[in-house]
Amino acid sequence: MMTRIVMDVDTGIDDTLALAYVLAAVRAGECELAGVVGTYGNVLASTAMANNRAVLRLFDAAVPGGTSGVPTPRGCVCPSWADGFAVDEGCARFHGDNGLGNVDPTRYGDRPSDGGTAGLVGPNDESGSDDAPTITVADRMRAASRPAVLSLGGERHDLPVRLADGDGDDAAQPFGGQTRAETMNLAASDASYANRPSQWRADCPEASRPDGLPAGVRLIIDEVRAHGRDVTVLATGPLTDVDAALAAAPDIAERMRLVMMGGALTQEGNCYDLICETNIFQDPEAANRVFRSGADVTMIGLDVTHQCLLTRADAESWRAADGPREDGDRPGAGAFLADMARFYIGANEASDPLFLAGSPLHDPLAAAVALDPALVTCFDVNMMTETSTGNGHGFRGRTIGDPTRLRDPRKTAHVALNVDAARAAASIRDRIGELCANNA
Repeated sequence: MMTRIVMDVDTGIDDTLALAYVLAAVRAGECELAGVVGTYGNVLASTAMANNRAVLRLFDAAVPGGTSGVPTPRGCVCPSWADGFAVDEGCARFHGDNGLGNVDPTRYGDRPSDGGTAGLVGPNDESGSDDAPTITVADRMRAASRPAVLSLGGERHDLPVRLADGDGDDAAQPFGGQTRAETMNLAASDASYANRPSQWRADCPEASRPDGLPAGVRLIIDEVRAHGRDVTVLATGPLTDVDAALAAAPDIAERMRLVMMGGALTQEGNCYDLICETNIFQDPEAANRVFRSGADVTMIGLDVTHQCLLTRADAESWRAADGPREDGDRPGAGAFLADMARFYIGANEASDPLFLAGSPLHDPLAAAVALDPALVTCFDVNMMTETSTGNGHGFRGRTIGDPTRLRDPRKTAHVALNVDAARAAASIRDRIGELCANNA
């Protein structure tokens, strides 16, 4: 039976490569892409949604029947524990301000794009009119009528109600015992993120709907209810959307097959603490609930993704796949991927000597495993995510075996610990190259 996939992505560079890999499988008749949900993480959720549409548009000619029928809704704009989200400096360093290595996809491809969304709002996709507004953190503070919690790339920041100039005096206490002067000092000390774009749950259109769910979460629910484990949810960002789907529709848990990129069991994390993996760190509570939900989860973590590397030569092979170009021709889709990957490879090389041999293919490996599980060998274990730090709690964001289910004979998680790295990396390189070569 043909694999059916719903992707849930915070579309940075490696998410884009994962999407290209899935499109190559669609072209080969190996899978059906039922939707691409854009969520927060590497970028804001609205940026992820726009990036998904741009990539689908760029590869429209390579896929039989085109890509215009693929739904591209938005998912959650922030973690389950926060009110809003802003991208941290670390994600921008690895993925660029636009998530695509600061490469503009509208400048590539044989058919110029107007940069709009026409033709990329698929069936049952309300996201064409369901976008979330973007506002700077400072402006949100000025407009807020109550305290709020901001996630800055997973780090918690409690924001006060910021008084306008001339409102109140030093004796006034907006909340939490803070005087006006203290509130202003807090805003000044947080200037590093005050001007960052952010998105907030309360500002989203779904906040006024009875179910409160973004269209992307409803797509996940509908797909699992309709197809059960014949559909694979491929999540390469935080697990907030999957968690929201399970919370709204508990009946889908036992029917869900999830392949996720995230976590680490035997290796260091890739956050500053070297314990947590970035996707899990964004929303540990959501990840913990997903692990404990009863859903069938395959975890593609740093244990295996750090073994599968993308080299500069690999990326340049995609540019070559575009074929000869005449003077004045627009660069092709392969050149887009190559230019984007060049940014990613440079950022990884600068971050850690470990990656001088190549950059980890995090999300593309998860996509490859969703289609070819034999690429990895898994350890079956009931997993959890620690949600607090301290004595008796562990470390918030660490993925580890669940002691409360250690003796449960039913294991719901499958953690990839070994990978045929050479075959996986070659498959990713070659399949994406085939997609580029057939995109004329």
